[in-house]
Amino acid sequence: MCGISAFIAFQDHSLEAKYIELMNNQIRHRGPDDEGYYLIDTEDNDCILAGNDSIPHNQSISYSPYLQINQYYNKKIKLALGHRRLSIVDLSAHGHQPLSINNGNYWIAFNGEVYNFIELRKELENFGYTFSSQSDTEVILSAYKQWGVACLHKFNGMFAIIIYDKLNNKVFIARDRFGIKPLYYYIDDNGIFFASEIKQFTELASWNPHLNHQIAHDFLVYGLSDHSSETMFCEVRQLRGGEATTIKLNKFFGQSDLKISRWYNFDVRENPNINYREACKQFQEKFIDAVKLRLRADVKVGSCLSGGLDSSSIVSVMARLLAEQKALSLLNTFSACSKHKEFDEKEYIDVVVKDSRVNAFYCYPDLDKLFELNETVTWHQDEPFGSTSIFAQWSVFELAKEQQTTVILDGQGADEQLAGYQGLYFQIYFNELLKSGQLIKYANELYNFRKLHNINTIKTILKSILALFPPQIKQLVGKLLGKGIYTNNWLNSKFLIFSSTNPYIKNGLNNCNVKETLYSQIMYNNLSMLLHWEDRDSMAHSIESRVPFLDYRLVEFLFSLPSNYKIKGGVTKRILRDGLQGILPDKIRNRMSKLGFATPEEIWVKQNSGLFKDKLIEAIDSCPYIFNKTKVMATFEDIIANKRPFDFWLWRVISFGTWCKLFKINI
Repeated sequence: MCGISAFIAFQDHSLEAKYIELMNNQIRHRGPDDEGYYLIDTEDNDCILAGNDSIPHNQSISYSPYLQINQYYNKKIKLALGHRRLSIVDLSAHGHQPLSINNGNYWIAFNGEVYNFIELRKELENFGYTFSSQSDTEVILSAYKQWGVACLHKFNGMFAIIIYDKLNNKVFIARDRFGIKPLYYYIDDNGIFFASEIKQFTELASWNPHLNHQIAHDFLVYGLSDHSSETMFCEVRQLRGGEATTIKLNKFFGQSDLKISRWYNFDVRENPNINYREACKQFQEKFIDAVKLRLRADVKVGSCLSGGLDSSSIVSVMARLLAEQKALSLLNTFSACSKHKEFDEKEYIDVVVKDSRVNAFYCYPDLDKLFELNETVTWHQDEPFGSTSIFAQWSVFELAKEQQTTVILDGQGADEQLAGYQGLYFQIYFNELLKSGQLIKYANELYNFRKLHNINTIKTILKSILALFPPQIKQLVGKLLGKGIYTNNWLNSKFLIFSSTNPYIKNGLNNCNVKETLYSQIMYNNLSMLLHWEDRDSMAHSIESRVPFLDYRLVEFLFSLPSNYKIKGGVTKRILRDGLQGILPDKIRNRMSKLGFATPEEIWVKQNSGLFKDKLIEAIDSCPYIFNKTKVMATFEDIIANKRPFDFWLWRVISFGTWCKLFKINI
């Protein structure tokens, strides 16, 4: 796990070399163990350079830096690769980056892990390749040399890759299938810059950030971000998961020459030939193997543990695998708990801890620390974040850092494959059954769901009926009922320019089709946002977070199954519950509630209304013209007086204001 920086000049343009180091220094937290640079100047001379954190020069390694970059600060360059290293696999000097093979004809700056590198190395050795290191980076670059861009389909992992192919005078850039690892780009008059985090661009002389009104609207109203290639900054875009581009250096004259394409899609058609029992068996095998691959590391590996199904499944499998290796005593788990009983999962966490016999560590995120660290968390996140639960996650990684654990496994991606959000997916499942005319099945599912969960049956039926109508009718009903996101008059629509189209619907959320909704959530909506938060929270503490539920083999398998293998009889994540019987403690396997690393946000707001009122006013004043201050404060007072339900957009306003001030955004 690392961080990367890169610059590619337009034809007849250049950049001073100092800027690539300035960009790299902004992400020291991503890679405090080593740094390196590979530059090509305007006269086609290349050099391998070191920074302040670089390991000593090693003459036996061809890509080991031999000069300091500060000697080249004013040199005009046309290509630059920068790297920050967090040592995970092969801790030796051979893991230094940028790394090269084939006498310097191929260079790579890489962030992430390719977990199946051992198997790929053996495959490449059969083609005659030899390796000087035990790192996955050398395997990745050799795979590119052997298979070209098709090498991406060989990789099982998370990655942002920049490869300079000297022989063909081109640069290849790619992001992993689901966008687990970030990759942003920014274009100015001189060329294109790539970075692991947006804050790296703040070091550039041309940087002058402006607000992207549409993305700001989608965040403030719908709580959604990272749902497109655009970011909150007008000037910054991202390669989305499963995207790549190739830049031919002698034909790169401007932004129009940047062609981004999708290298990964997966088939969502069902496999009609697999019964439920066999599916459970295959799920267990694939999930265990996904966890096993993600235990490959030369440093301490631990796990987040919320007490929910996802993280508990990971910990239970990790414990079994490490016990087989006589290494269970090395497994640490990290959990966020709460002093408020309704938000505290320690009862369930302790069940897993006792069953797995792991070393458990706990933290208790509190309001004072939230506001003490709000600017720090916002700076690391690069963009405003949607709820205070992101701070709870931050606290968990902070705890792991204190215990010197460098690799953490976490459960992101499970909800988006296994229909884990009860309120959303069961309603869509009901709608799907009603639309397809399966009335008896609809009635049975509604009955079973009502037995297990406290729901209003009439309201659920009305929602199902409403789902059959066109979007315009649904929106009209929402307005008539005065519901939620349709009454966003607290935004200044005369200034903020946006389309009011629901971005969830725009990105393919189908409220009458479970599978289509799951696909939109994993490829476009929720998952991208969650992975953004996960990456920044973990890397802020120099920790690599790994997500076994996003092993592409597991994802493709789960999407080949019928919806009722995941959601049926009032139960979500059905195949996980049944597939891990005998591995996951029954108290966890059979639980219906879901919290995760939640915070008592509503309690914090109502018990500290004066503090939150001041924070709201400060946020509104930090970004003038965006909010209708009178409406925001009136809504806040109504919530405090219990005249209207609590709404999480209050925190989004605070976070947005903090971000605008911190990054000096031009509104």
